Amino acid sequence: MNDNVLSKSFLDAQRERLLTLRKQLIGTADAAGNEEGLLQQTAGGEPQDSGDDAERFAQQDRDESILSHNEGRLTVVDRALEKLDEGTYGISDGNGETISKARLEAIPETIYTIEEMEARERAERNAR
Repeated sequence: MNDNVLSKSFLDAQRERLLTLRKQLIGTADAAGNEEGLLQQTAGGEPQDSGDDAERFAQQDRDESILSHNEGRLTVVDRALEKLDEGTYGISDGNGETISKARLEAIPETIYTIEEMEARERAERNAR
C-alpha cells in the first residue's frame, strides 16, 4: 500500500487535530486580548513610572506579535479544514503535488509541500 494514501481514519484524526489546534489558537488570542484589557485597566488614571510603561509596552508588543502569528496560522488551519471538506487535503494549494503523509503528521495544517514552503520563505526573506 502506498505510504501517501490517506485513509479515512487518518483524515478523521487530522480533522480532530486541526479543530483542537484551532481552539488553542483562538484561546491564546482571547487570553492575550484579556491580558491587554487588564493591563490598560490597571494603568488607568494612575501615574506610572517609566519602568511600568516600558514593561507594559513590551508586553503589548509581545501580545501583538503572538496575535499576528496566530491569526496567520488560524487562516491556514481553516484552509486545511476546508481542504478536508473538499477532499483535497494532502494536495498542495501551490503546485497540486501530493504532500507527504509524514509532513501532514508533523504539521497537520500544512497546505504546501516542503519544497514550496522553503521557496516561499526564501522569497519572503529576499523581499525584506
